[in-house]
Amino acid sequence: MSDILVPTALVQHPTRFGGAMTGDCLRGIPVIDKGRLVGLRDPAGTAPQMIIPALVEPHCHLDKCHTIHRLGQVGGDLTHAIQCQWNDKINWTEDDIRTRATKGLAEAHANGCHLIRSHVDWGDAVAPPLSWSVLNDLAGDMPGLQLAALIGIGKLADAGFADHIGQTLARTGGVLGAFVLGHDTMLNGLEHAFATAQRHDLMLDFHVDEGLGGHNGLEAIADMARATKFARPILCGHAVSLMDRGQDDFDRIADKCAHAGITVCTLPATNLYLQGRTRGTPDRRGITRVRELRAAGVAVVVGSDNVADAFCPLGQHDPRAALALACVSAHLDPPLGDWLRAITTDAAAALGHAPAFMDGALLSDLRSCDAVHTADLISGRTALRPATETLA
Repeated sequence: MSDILVPTALVQHPTRFGGAMTGDCLRGIPVIDKGRLVGLRDPAGTAPQMIIPALVEPHCHLDKCHTIHRLGQVGGDLTHAIQCQWNDKINWTEDDIRTRATKGLAEAHANGCHLIRSHVDWGDAVAPPLSWSVLNDLAGDMPGLQLAALIGIGKLADAGFADHIGQTLARTGGVLGAFVLGHDTMLNGLEHAFATAQRHDLMLDFHVDEGLGGHNGLEAIADMARATKFARPILCGHAVSLMDRGQDDFDRIADKCAHAGITVCTLPATNLYLQGRTRGTPDRRGITRVRELRAAGVAVVVGSDNVADAFCPLGQHDPRAALALACVSAHLDPPLGDWLRAITTDAAAALGHAPAFMDGALLSDLRSCDAVHTADLISGRTALRPATETLA
């Protein structure tokens, strides 16, 4: 059997895994036992294949994707995008939602994903929207698809409304999600969000501080998580306003997030497109402080977010592409294999799954490609395919 390359950062016990260090990878002949990769023997010197876990998409919007063709000449800030997308909902029939979401899922699967979380706009009513029903049907055929209800935190300030939503999510296996951006009723909404999640054993996922400026939602979430001793995963997407925090403020907030076990999801495509807009070329980077958060002990993951809709006319359901853009925009330097956890093991943990490390992984849960360096892998220059084709 030929050599394989395994990124060292994705091996839980690299000193026991075997093989020889080659850059930020281990190289060797795979040792397979009962359909699992259990280690490496010394390399044979043959042309290697790179093997990684199947990828995780921690944050996308399958209800909105692939609507750009009918939105006209959209382009603007977050508020403008929200309004343009809202206007499009007149077209959201069952067939329309299913067709677009199925296309998005097919793209994600083709790009190596096996676990995907999609947010779904809930609206103002207690009853689930049509898109929730359609995507739940799709999730029934794909166990790796999670759905998070996206609700304005102001609506959750109503305890009765929050509990009704919680009951629906508990029945359908959903995640309680909320949009938090300077709402007057933010603290009441967060209190009821956490209480509802605890009562119904739900994970939490927030769109928080999705804008440059002095927003304080992330710190409030961390405070609430610690005060309630919340034990299930909490994922906080965006956190763009950390770019405008001074060092003391940042250190305090990051420390709270680390102690609360909060994972921050950076979403470079949409945030770079919408944030920091001026009349000309933007001079601000509208993303969160990725490197500093991780240095402070906060788990950081990367998501694709919006794909071909009012929030981002381009994009793709591809975690590698999202990570590549994060590397460029946040100056994530080599060894780039250290950042692969953001779209694999750390991302899986953020979605409530056990991290899929390489040691002992089922071959069916692995992907392979022709990359000879982790930079080649993240660049997307080589297609991913089932590892069973390489390791059979």
